[in-house]
Amino acid sequence: MMIVYNVIFCLLLPIILFKLHTSGSGGRGFGKRWREHFGFIPPVHADKPLWIHAASVGEVIVAKPLIQALRAKYPELTLVLTTTTRTGADEAAKLGNGVIHRYAPLDCPWMVRLFLRRTRPQALLVIETERWLNYMLACQRQQITVVIVNARLSPRSFQRYQRFPAFFRLWAEPVQQLLVQHADDAARFRALGVAEAKLHITGSIKFDMTFPDSVVSQGLALREAWGSRPVWIAASTHQGEDEPVLQAFKQVLAQMPAALLVLVPRHPQRFDAVAALCASQGFSAVRRSVAGQVLPTTQVYLGDTMGELPLMLAAADVAFVGGSLVPVGGHNLLEPAALGKPCLTGPHYFNFSDITLQLVQCGGAVVVQDAEALAVQVLDLLQNPGVCQRMGAAAQQVVAANRGALQRTLQALEQVLP
Repeated sequence: MMIVYNVIFCLLLPIILFKLHTSGSGGRGFGKRWREHFGFIPPVHADKPLWIHAASVGEVIVAKPLIQALRAKYPELTLVLTTTTRTGADEAAKLGNGVIHRYAPLDCPWMVRLFLRRTRPQALLVIETERWLNYMLACQRQQITVVIVNARLSPRSFQRYQRFPAFFRLWAEPVQQLLVQHADDAARFRALGVAEAKLHITGSIKFDMTFPDSVVSQGLALREAWGSRPVWIAASTHQGEDEPVLQAFKQVLAQMPAALLVLVPRHPQRFDAVAALCASQGFSAVRRSVAGQVLPTTQVYLGDTMGELPLMLAAADVAFVGGSLVPVGGHNLLEPAALGKPCLTGPHYFNFSDITLQLVQCGGAVVVQDAEALAVQVLDLLQNPGVCQRMGAAAQQVVAANRGALQRTLQALEQVLP
């Protein structure tokens, strides 16, 4: 099976590299560090470092509180953080000099072996559930502890692995612990044959997220620059989703001509296309990347920068989170919820069903089926500040009530890390 896997992976390698160096790098490439994807990394001169793998921006954001806690608890432990993408590396750079960053090797056996020779880690922590078989098997052969942190398994992925159970077992066998977010994730892992002793429900570290005061203050400053107009944000939109968002915005403008839409596409390679779409539909738009001034006549503020979504969420009154009007599976509502914003999501939120349902049940979020329903909800919230504030407070309470995953994760790690 591993021969089949490695042959297929090698055949797909040109496609993987092309996507990695176009979309995965945010269009900026990797410079002289491109060789690191083949395992040719600068050696890590430290005794038994801890290797933490976070594929891209989202995983690095999840890893941040864990990394900060590990640095505080084990000040002498060297942490090596790997990312696959350039945008993930940019986010990792914000952690400062206390963490060594390297680009992760691609999942070819010799690339992984070369990486391990140059790092010699005592353990690997994988943030969420990236399933590279050679990572796991190489660590098993070298007796390197493997822990999956903040793990989740969506219904779609579960169905996929049910069709190829042998490959899933190859991935799962070397894992010492699976620290899963929710009970439904644990049930799906259990159904695929993961031993009960390996499974620990720790909750989602994302609930333990905290935003520095600078994020809130910068968001407030941004909002003041926009004036007293009503503002809503459509965050992390995907291809095919911007059109219904703009359609909804036309309905909002018909009743609230002063409204401002902050539109933030999920992937940087789509920034230009979304800007062109706004122009083609007759919207007056300003791009954040060019520091354009928002005038009273500006209708769309295009968030075309990386790592600044939290401050734009902080500046908005209402947050719609994308990937949910199209069958992508949605994105996490916890960032706007933690900032006290009422949350809207489309019907396709299956990747974050537990969090979304908690927010819906407590009155902190609403599921909208289409562009028309989105427009109705946005108008209702923007026209009723009291309702807007109550929803935001309810969402924030859900986040507060679920905190503690970070501490439970640290306690679980104490059992397996030397």
